[in-house]
Amino acid sequence: MATPWNSRGLLLLHELRMRGTLSAVAAARSYSASTVSHQLQQLEREVGLPLLEPEGRGLRLTAAGEAVARHAAQLLAAEEALRGELAALAPDAAPLRIAALQTSARTLIPRMLDALRDALPALRVEVIVTPPEHGLFETEAGGFDLAMAEQYPGHTRPHRAGLDRELLGRDPIRFAAGPASGIASLSDAREAAWVMEPEGTAARAWAVQQCRAAGFEPDIRYEATDLSAHLRLIAAGHAVGLIPGLAVAADEAEPRLVDLPGSPHREIFTSTRVSAQRLPGLRIARDALAEAFRSLPET
Repeated sequence: MATPWNSRGLLLLHELRMRGTLSAVAAARSYSASTVSHQLQQLEREVGLPLLEPEGRGLRLTAAGEAVARHAAQLLAAEEALRGELAALAPDAAPLRIAALQTSARTLIPRMLDALRDALPALRVEVIVTPPEHGLFETEAGGFDLAMAEQYPGHTRPHRAGLDRELLGRDPIRFAAGPASGIASLSDAREAAWVMEPEGTAARAWAVQQCRAAGFEPDIRYEATDLSAHLRLIAAGHAVGLIPGLAVAADEAEPRLVDLPGSPHREIFTSTRVSAQRLPGLRIARDALAEAFRSLPET
């Protein structure tokens, strides 16, 4: 009888295929790099074929390694689906881990937590506010069970293997300036100081494109991931920006809002692994987020 392959080695090979380096896998799993390397070497012996080969200073998967990693993903998904079915019988057995958008922390997340507490009081829920790029990647990798994400007009996000999507709603985006500002349109803001999210984010890319379409390169003097900081700078007259309605609903600052041509909006959606859909509380969390979004006052 063939010796069964060790499940930890399969998991680590799958992680290496996703994360790219042994050090990244070690950090994600709280192992030492030597432990990861030892487990992968053991898996190679069990499979009987080389799974990794040198590439520069790192390693890459061989053709056999790619094949084993793909099948490992399927095995891990089947195991997770079974765990979800069993966890439904004991919903306090494992936490529900959620990656949340910063703009949802004050508006949507409390409503979701209320619904989960009422339906499953024994369930431990863990929420981390993190950029959607990180949340989606870690949900695919198993670090989160549910991610909230956004996508801007013309900047759709890649569909990740094994993840589904459910639309929460469409969030209008408006130009925002200080109450005393005389700027009445986007094209009037060419000389203004701008606040935007950091480079590499979908929000930043979209905002810069809007300015360029209006005929100018924005003078970006302030960067922050926290949209509350954007709103405070704008309301105090120090900057202008493009602000989604969910951020306005979550903050006391009162900037002057101007509609943009075409009434653009970002789409807010939730995403989970298909294999995780039966985890206790997941359906309740998604429904509660959608209901909370629908009940928001129009901004």
